[in-house]
Amino acid sequence: MNQDYIQPDNWSIIEEGFDADRVKSSESLFSIGNGAMGQRANFEEKYTGATFQGSYIAGVYYPDKTRVGWWKNGYPEYFAKVLNAPNWIGINVLVNKEQLDLFTCKEVRNFRRELNMKEGWLSRSFVAILSNNVEVEVNTKRFLSLDLDEVGAINFNITPINGDAEITFQPYLDAGITNEDTNWDDKFWDTLKVSSEGERAFIEAKTMKTGFHTCAFMESSVFINNERQDQKPEVDKQANTIAFSYTVSVLANKTASIHKFGGYTVDRNHNKNQLVFAANKALETATKLGFHALLANQKEAWSKIWEMSDITIDGDVKAQQGIRFNIFQLNQTYLGKDSTLNIGPKGFTGEKYGGSTYWDTEAYCIPFYMATKDQKVARSLLKYRYNHLDKAIENAGKLGFKNGAALYPMVTMNGEECHNEWEITFEEIHRNGAIAFAIYNYYRYTGDFSYIPEMGLEVLIGIARFWQQRATFSTEKNQYVILGVTGPNEYENNINNNFYTNYLAKWCIDYAIENIEKVKEGYREDYLRITGKTKITHEELDHWKKVADNMYFPYSEKHQVYLQQDGFLDKELITVADLPKADRPINQKWSWDRILRSPYIKQADTLQGLYFFEDQFSTEELKRHFDFYEPFTVHESSLSPCVHSIQAAKLDQMDQAYTFYLRTSRLDLDDYNKEVDEGLHITSMAGTWMSIVEGFGGMRIKNDMLNFEPRIPKEWEAYSFKVNFRDQILKVNVSQSETTFELEGDTALNIVVNSKPVTVSPDNLVKV
Repeated sequence: MNQDYIQPDNWSIIEEGFDADRVKSSESLFSIGNGAMGQRANFEEKYTGATFQGSYIAGVYYPDKTRVGWWKNGYPEYFAKVLNAPNWIGINVLVNKEQLDLFTCKEVRNFRRELNMKEGWLSRSFVAILSNNVEVEVNTKRFLSLDLDEVGAINFNITPINGDAEITFQPYLDAGITNEDTNWDDKFWDTLKVSSEGERAFIEAKTMKTGFHTCAFMESSVFINNERQDQKPEVDKQANTIAFSYTVSVLANKTASIHKFGGYTVDRNHNKNQLVFAANKALETATKLGFHALLANQKEAWSKIWEMSDITIDGDVKAQQGIRFNIFQLNQTYLGKDSTLNIGPKGFTGEKYGGSTYWDTEAYCIPFYMATKDQKVARSLLKYRYNHLDKAIENAGKLGFKNGAALYPMVTMNGEECHNEWEITFEEIHRNGAIAFAIYNYYRYTGDFSYIPEMGLEVLIGIARFWQQRATFSTEKNQYVILGVTGPNEYENNINNNFYTNYLAKWCIDYAIENIEKVKEGYREDYLRITGKTKITHEELDHWKKVADNMYFPYSEKHQVYLQQDGFLDKELITVADLPKADRPINQKWSWDRILRSPYIKQADTLQGLYFFEDQFSTEELKRHFDFYEPFTVHESSLSPCVHSIQAAKLDQMDQAYTFYLRTSRLDLDDYNKEVDEGLHITSMAGTWMSIVEGFGGMRIKNDMLNFEPRIPKEWEAYSFKVNFRDQILKVNVSQSETTFELEGDTALNIVVNSKPVTVSPDNLVKV
């Protein structure tokens, strides 16, 4: 834990007291989004202190040219950047012509910021004494509408306390923005037109290179004590900005307010020549409803999301706050409405990691979306990869792979690889396996095999072809090896025979062969289409099988564990417990050379394989591997604690499971890795959900049935969650004394609890 200022609360993230040193951290933690756009929790009014301004539009990016010290053949030409979009939230506020700026105020007291996760809004309140000695009270509230996902709304209230005052509101749009993260300080946006119509303003702009056309828009109205003021604004129009100005006289202890609606229309959804028309239409709908009615709709929309996705925890407020924060941010980032979108590792909260899609989606996020939403959402995420299959084949071709071999990118926006670190881009090839595993995971969870003949089998064939060609036959070992890779543990580069990678490669080939046979037997028309397209032959399948059956896995007889890679035991095996705290995190304290030579593991690696393929290993094997590898794991990846929590719970090591759960659920809230100011770890948040449902709840799918082995930390009185399994919603409640199951639906559901069959009937509470 590196920070502890967020107030414990079941449903809200709360900050009390203004501290300029934590503004950037709070801008991340209090971020808001609606799946189509999002923004960091920047102040609406001017702020001259350290800040990270950020507003983002889903699917809009820039191909920032790769910057490396020494160019290697095969480097991607660009690293995709999530773009800081034109700013629509800004409202300069002047009191008797003095700028309201919390950084320069003489005094700020009673500062309170709240992100209400239950209802989906962000608020601030404070009392400030300005440089001109005017004392004011400010209350603001804003949200990004789930119903009108092109629109956000702000209600900004200011009350002079120690005398009458002249209040000036200057709402504005600003397209002259830059990215915090950029390689060459390129200009990312080209402003096309700045215009206004009455109390509405528009800035049409397009991205350089990618040519996304956008329109940022706003409409404002001013009130005194809730009575609208009929005042025509002054307009200040510049090359990249447009601002309105409203000035009103306000008596002491009376309130001046501005309601501002704003947002974006984008040519991903509209004709690029009709963006202002679409913006006007969005504004008409929003202003007709008004701020308060739109807020009421927001509360109702979030209520429906929480009805299915909420996890309750009794007796541990910090644990409860943590899981709801993770679920909230996942839903702010991706709602499954658009199959051309995916889940970025920072969501709408920052720019680090650039691209839209990593293997995090398939390995961690799909289980959350399968269980908490309609299965169509997970299918959309799989369809996203199918749509990029040709690009994956092209990516592999650039590296010399042939015959339709597919290498899915480490980072991508449009299917092209756009990550520019060689040891990640071309060595961390295990991401290919996560995509195949997601297809398997989707089928076993939903029972929907149709995805495989329609789309998935072509993906599996491309991936299997890659693994077969990537493996090398070792005459020394008389087995197939995979050389020069980076596993999930990125603190080892260019190593040989990473267990996780080799095991995935074998499994992917076997799974592809299995599904070719299934489609051949049951979907003849699809089989002929796919084999005709891929030109697959029996001779090729025989060679695949030979590679899979003879894959090498490094193993230590002494420790009775699979080795993370061939040379792991050559390292000086000093555990994390003996690592000085002053050296942590090592990625910020040590040279890369020292890290690579150390035994320290960034995240679950060999254990990631045992997590994916748990049913292929005994509990005793899992325990041996867990006890061997966890002491060397520094958990400096956001993806690490959740896997360890799940496996510790499986092993009934509940104190460890609980500790890892708190770390994954409060990773950002408590800033464990000292980097929350850069943005949140969105994709790992799905792992937090898994640590409860799969960890403590012990949920697995075996033999087409839900299985549970529920456990509960001693710190909790009870917890509950819901899962949507094959269109039947099952609620699970675990207390210290019993577990209960309730079913929403029309037909009974057979499940297995602690290895015993149980039937749950609709509207009938079953106690175990």
